[in-house]
Amino acid sequence: MGEWDLLGRLLDKVQSHSTVIGKVWLTVLFIFRILVLGTGAEKVWGDEQSDFVCNTQQPGCENICYDDAFPISHVRFWVFQIIAVATPKLLYLGHVLHVIHAEKKMKERMKKQAELDDPTSLFLRRAFKVPKYTKSTGKISIRGRLLRSYVLHLVAKIILEVVFIVGQYFLYGFTLSAVYVCEKSPCPHQVDCFLSRPTEKSVIIWFMLVAACVSLFLSVVELIYLCVKAVKECMARRQDYTVTPVTPPLTERKAFKSLDDEVIQNSINLELELQGRKLGVNGVSETIKSVTPENNMGEVHI
Repeated sequence: MGEWDLLGRLLDKVQSHSTVIGKVWLTVLFIFRILVLGTGAEKVWGDEQSDFVCNTQQPGCENICYDDAFPISHVRFWVFQIIAVATPKLLYLGHVLHVIHAEKKMKERMKKQAELDDPTSLFLRRAFKVPKYTKSTGKISIRGRLLRSYVLHLVAKIILEVVFIVGQYFLYGFTLSAVYVCEKSPCPHQVDCFLSRPTEKSVIIWFMLVAACVSLFLSVVELIYLCVKAVKECMARRQDYTVTPVTPPLTERKAFKSLDDEVIQNSINLELELQGRKLGVNGVSETIKSVTPENNMGEVHI
């Protein structure tokens, strides 16, 4: 298990930057795949080639039959599968570390500019405060670029899991039989070859297959969870966002225009009436001629 320590330490760092479902996926990967592979599967397949016996004395026939029965060892196949599935997670960890480092540098630059108290510091505070990926508790908020990166790594994991499950089926199926019939050259005729502990190996195969299916299911559920969460947050932002109409509809504009004309006309009439009472009829006539606009809003008789 020593060769898995480096991968384990790297994946352990990803736990703090993953969702709850992602942490469950890592638990399944560590306990039900890596631990079982290191403690049980390697010992079960330790005598895989030495106890592969064929009923022939033809030189080279047994090796050819073994290569035909097992193009790649099950243990090596599962090692490749685990490394391939864990690679997108490690790439996501690298992106998280890059974003954290860039945000840390920006905060230091803003702090230095804030000490100068110039317009540049104000611009930096307004331009680079959002988005903020690091919470006050030190955890990472999965949104923006990190959310897109997380979704991409989930899609990559799902594709790789499906590829390896289908590949295992086409390579040697999901069970092992006790006898393997071989007709490859240089075997002189049809040769029967016998596997050691086929039932125990079939149990391990099915256990690793179930663990892979559980990991695939968790990845799909996590992807759906993130999509639903993103849609809910988008709908919540739309509900909080209110739009105030700047220009009223055409019918309302016409109603307001006619109402304004009436108010203006009534104001003019009231002003003329007050002036007429003070100046007399002659003064009113002159005032009417001077105040009334050219578009003839109507005579005013007092």
